[in-house]
Amino acid sequence: MKPKVIVIVGPTASGKTALSIELAKKINGEIVSCDSMQIYKDMDIGSAKPSIEEMQGIKHYMIDIATPNERFSVAEYKKLAESAIDEILSKGKIPIVVGGTGLYADSLIYGIEYPEIEFDEKYREVLEKQAKTEVGLKDLYNQAKKIDELAVQKISENDKKRIIRILEIYHQTGKTKTELEIDSRKNEVKYDFKVFAINMERQILYDRINKRVDIMIKNGLIQEVENLLKKYNQFPTAMQGLGYKEVVQYLNKELTKEEMIDKIKLETRRYAKRQLTWFRKNKETIWIDGLVEVQNNIDVIFKHIQ
Repeated sequence: MKPKVIVIVGPTASGKTALSIELAKKINGEIVSCDSMQIYKDMDIGSAKPSIEEMQGIKHYMIDIATPNERFSVAEYKKLAESAIDEILSKGKIPIVVGGTGLYADSLIYGIEYPEIEFDEKYREVLEKQAKTEVGLKDLYNQAKKIDELAVQKISENDKKRIIRILEIYHQTGKTKTELEIDSRKNEVKYDFKVFAINMERQILYDRINKRVDIMIKNGLIQEVENLLKKYNQFPTAMQGLGYKEVVQYLNKELTKEEMIDKIKLETRRYAKRQLTWFRKNKETIWIDGLVEVQNNIDVIFKHIQ
């Protein structure tokens, strides 16, 4: 029998952290973060990283494991997350994978193997240079769409990091990202994943997102980005994160403060919509209501994991 692993996914600001911590306290669990920004040290406010107080003594894995000037791949995430899951199981505890990064979650749930590809640095430089302009990024998006339409359907037109990734994979391997994923799904999955996704009425979710952004600004997001820019000399992927790239635009005087805040809110709402679309692909996902009492959702989870 495969060991059981609980997965809690959902859009940003839907209450994943609070639910997972309360669940962990009740079932002797530990948490494996599934968030592509929380892996980075010194990126706390913009990534909504849980504080020590919020963790309430529950051990969290896959947080603060890379510096913002490092490249960090899905393949690395899968390898380290599975190691964390094995460590939790070895203690006789229950692993709870929690986050909103669909690509990371799928790499575990479906056992997708993303090969460690040695990328062509010169080709990457060409793509990065072209992606600096809005017109150039749009052209790259269209190129990626011609190569791998299925992969492009899952990302936004201004998701520079993932657009470049699609092009790089095809350039290096001659196969599309989708083809590599289909090939790797033939592998046996190590764990019995029980996947729960938080749903919420759209306007309420959007209101929560807007309030969260205001709190991030109040708590010092701009200062956090200024500190990052002083401390690190390059950001291969970290500064493409929501909230961070907009603050950089503000610091570069490309946006006013009000425009920056409005843009973060807009892009985060759009991201939440894409997250919900992504998580609906998995037909076996059990949907729970983010607006009911946390204990009610814990009861629903208990019912499905017995």
